[in-house]
Amino acid sequence: MRIRATVAAASGALVLSALAVPAAHAATADPVISKVTINGGKDIVLGTTAPKTVTVSVTASHASGIADGWLVLWHGTDLDEGMDGALLPTDVATCKDSSATTATCSLTVKVDPRVDLTKNALAGTWHILAGVEAEDGSSTSYDSFATTHVQRLSQLTVNASPEPVKKGATITATGKLSRANWEDHGYHGYATQSVKLQFRKKSSSTYTTVKTIKTSTTGTLKTTVKAVEDGYWRYSFAGTSTTPTVTTAGDFVDVK
Repeated sequence: MRIRATVAAASGALVLSALAVPAAHAATADPVISKVTINGGKDIVLGTTAPKTVTVSVTASHASGIADGWLVLWHGTDLDEGMDGALLPTDVATCKDSSATTATCSLTVKVDPRVDLTKNALAGTWHILAGVEAEDGSSTSYDSFATTHVQRLSQLTVNASPEPVKKGATITATGKLSRANWEDHGYHGYATQSVKLQFRKKSSSTYTTVKTIKTSTTGTLKTTVKAVEDGYWRYSFAGTSTTPTVTTAGDFVDVK
């Protein structure tokens, strides 16, 4: 079975239905998929407007060689009845042989947050449907060979004040954690999330965590610390399955 441009242009349900059914083949061993790679192993992060094109690939082997491969990302609980999102390849696979029996077939997937990601509920874990066809016509297909994350872009700010400040006085660090909303195309505060306040001495290149606080119901951050020495203050968010990690630049405070 092979993906062609006419197939990729069809509806998501039709494409997934077609890909889920292996082509008829001779009574030989099926090809074996050993690896799939999505976006270089990184999560796919989308804001509210800009589309993103990511590379996907499937590596497989067969005694006769590998002729074709396909990958589709889908979201939901079940491919047949519980799927509520699909990301389809925009081209035909290009297969590069690493030996006479093994090849990696690569495709590209364009993700447009205003077209493909119309619900915030689509953020999180996506399944990877993967399949290959050998040169002898035998094929293998998995509804969910692996998973990846499609995430809502996060933003984080920090302001440490006053600047300058007397040694032993109080420094107040404020900020806000927000993330893309795929439904109204804005950025809104991410509530009750743990964020680290970190400090780096002026003479150092390493940040250390001073305390961990939670964002408010509107995503804002506020805490206080004592001024000890010159240095940089920043907030750092570890991320979740739906939202990527983000860290601010350091805000310098001169301690007199």
